[in-house]
Order: sequence, then C-alpha cells, then structure tokens
Amino acid sequence: MIKTPFLKEVFIENFDFDSNVYPFNIPFVKNNNLHFRINRPVIILVGDNGTGKSTILESIAKKCGFNTSSGSYHLYDLDEEKMLLDKHLKLIWDIKVSNGFFLRAESFTNFAKFIDEQAKEFGSFEVYKYYGGKSLNEQSHGESFLSLFASRFNQKGIYILDEPEAALSPTRILSLMSIIKNLTDKGNSQFIIATHSPILMAYPYAQLFYIDDDIIKETTYEKTEHYKISKDFLNNPERYFNYLFDDNGN
Repeated sequence: MIKTPFLKEVFIENFDFDSNVYPFNIPFVKNNNLHFRINRPVIILVGDNGTGKSTILESIAKKCGFNTSSGSYHLYDLDEEKMLLDKHLKLIWDIKVSNGFFLRAESFTNFAKFIDEQAKEFGSFEVYKYYGGKSLNEQSHGESFLSLFASRFNQKGIYILDEPEAALSPTRILSLMSIIKNLTDKGNSQFIIATHSPILMAYPYAQLFYIDDDIIKETTYEKTEHYKISKDFLNNPERYFNYLFDDNGN
C-alpha cells in the first residue's frame, strides 16, 4: 500500500446549515454522504457536471487556507466570498501542511494577473523564476499551466486541481501525469484532482472516487462512465453519429 503523505480523511462534522440553500442542498451533502478516506497520495474525483466536484475541492482548498480563485496560502484576497462547506468540513491529517496550491482552471487568469502585479513590485526575475521565467500571460494557456506545475509544484505540500486538463492537449496531460509521479515519488506531495479527462483519471497510482447524485464511492477506472463511453466511442464512432445525427446531418 502506498502511504498517504498528509490528508487522510474528509467528512462533514458540523450540520448546522440550511439544507435548502446551495451548496448545502447538493444531494451528497444534504444526505450526509460527504465522507471519504484517503489512502494514496493522488486522489481523483469523477462525476457528471453539477454533481459537486468543484464544491468539494473549493471547500477543501478554503479549509487549507488557499485562495479559492487559484493560488496558495493567503496569496491574495478574494474579491467576493463564496458560500462554501469549509466551516462544516473536518479534515483529518497524518501530517498537517499549510503549503500547496489550488488551481481552478476557469479563474486562472486572475492568478496570472496577480503574478504580473507582483513582478512589477518585486522584480520580474524574482517572481517569474517560479513560473517558467516569464509572465504566465505571455505563454499559451497550456504552457502557463505546465510552467506552474513544473516550477511551482516543487515543495512539500498539498495540490488541489480543479479540471487541470481544460487547457492541456492530450500530450500535455501526459506531461502533467509525469510531473505528478515525480513529485509523489519523493513522498512530500499530495494531489486532489477533479477531472473529466479519461486520460488523467487513468493515472495508475490514483484512488478514484465517483460522485453520482447523493453518493460518493470509491471505484475503478474501468467502471467509470468516462472510460466506458470513451472506449465505446473510439471503437465505433459511426454508431454514435448515426444515433445523434439525422439523415440531413443536423
């Protein structure tokens, strides 16, 4: 068994909330099914859109003290506080860590702008050396993500990634997986990832959790809907097109 370096359990401890208000009305929260035990340094959350993957990650990130728009510990202030689950979550640690990073793909541009502001204040060399040597806004979206992964994710810490594949080609996703493997092999990094990528969720050393309505359960790669549909489609795309499109191509 691969030892979990840091975080080993997540569950709701405080139920003093209105279950009719988002995010407390998410089925797995409302029905007290937000509970998972972690036994690997990489865990991956999978599930359909709207099932609450991002809500879990944001809440864990906030509980760790990270900025929920993307960033690390107390890096910069949020423009707007979100209603999250952090005040109701209990995190059980083997070793408590405060270093790390939360990546939220859709708000990554805010983080890149902040880094540019820091470079103006403290000098470009001093700041950009942690992000590939130049502004993240001067790199393609995919390049900036990999620069962050390769240059910033090199310390003891917990790294929380919400759909990191959003800006990455399949080849770059494989590069990310190599970076994750190199970091976790050192025994000082832990990753919590939400993804729709069948490539990323195939990471062989990950613990997978599947979210379906009010259930969060551990699963295997081959049992995920992402794997089944992707494999079936690649084996016979014409069958899907015949079903989806009418004779006029609409």
